[in-house]
Amino acid sequence: MNLSPPVILTIAGSDSGGGAGIQADIKAISATGGYACSVITALTAQNTCGVEAVSAVDPGFVRAQLDAVLYDMPVRAIKIGMLANQAIIREVAAVLARSPHLPVILDPVMIATSGDPLLDEHALEALIEDLIPRATVLTPNLPEAARLTGQPVPTSIEQMHALVPALRRLGCPYVMFKGGHLHHAPESVDVWISRDTCQTLNARRVETPNTHGTGCSLSAAIASYYAQGMTPIEAGRAAKHYLTDALAHSQQLKVGRGAGPVHHFYAYPVEVRHHDTQEASVE
Repeated sequence: MNLSPPVILTIAGSDSGGGAGIQADIKAISATGGYACSVITALTAQNTCGVEAVSAVDPGFVRAQLDAVLYDMPVRAIKIGMLANQAIIREVAAVLARSPHLPVILDPVMIATSGDPLLDEHALEALIEDLIPRATVLTPNLPEAARLTGQPVPTSIEQMHALVPALRRLGCPYVMFKGGHLHHAPESVDVWISRDTCQTLNARRVETPNTHGTGCSLSAAIASYYAQGMTPIEAGRAAKHYLTDALAHSQQLKVGRGAGPVHHFYAYPVEVRHHDTQEASVE
C-alpha cells in the first residue's frame, strides 16, 4: 500500500520571519496532509512588523528550480504566491504551459499584510494575461480584486457581489473572493465564484492581530486538499475551516512584536519543556 502524501509545489517568495510566503505554504501543506516542495521567486527581509527589503531571484534560476522539481517530483497541484516582477511571471507561465494538466491555485500576492508592496508595478498585465487564465482557482482579497478589475475596493458584501462579473471576465474557472478585510462584518464571508454559479462561504470571525500569512496559508491549503481528491469548492471550504482554526489558536504562538502568524500546527500540540539554562559540566 502506497501511503505517500500527494506532492504540492509552491512557487512563492521567502519570508525570513517564517509567517508568510514559502514558509507558511510549507507549513499549511504539511499540516493538511500534503508533501511540499518549493520554488523561491524572491527573498524578503521581513518580520511581523513589516518588509525591510525585497530581492527578486534571477528569472533563469526560477526556471531552473521549476525544471528540477517538475522533472523529478510527481507534483499533483501547484500553488503560486508572490512572483515579484514581469520576467518571473513569464518564466513561470512558460513552464506551466508544458504541464497543462496540473491544477494551479493562484494567490495574486501584491501587498503584504503590513502594507508593503510585493509585486512590481509593471507586472500586473503579465499576471492577468499569462497566468490567471491558466489557473484553476484564483484567491484575491478585496484590494487585489479591485486592482485586477480596475474597480474600487469593495466595502460591503453587496459590493463584493457586484464585482463578480468582472472577476469572471479574468478567465479563471473558479475564484475564491476573500472578504476578510470587511472587519465590520460579524462573520468572515468569502464569495465562491464559478462560471455560472456564485455562493458565499461563511465562518466565524476570529478577532486577533495575528493575521500574518493568512492568504498564503489559505491558498496552500486549497492546493493540498485539491491534490487529495476534493473538488475545488470542497477544497475551498476545507481550507477556510482549517484557516479559521489556525487563526483561533494563533494566540498560542508568542512570535514577534507585530502582526503574528497563524498557528499552522494547532492540531499537533507539542509539550514545551523549560530546560535548565545553566551549562552542564562535561566530565
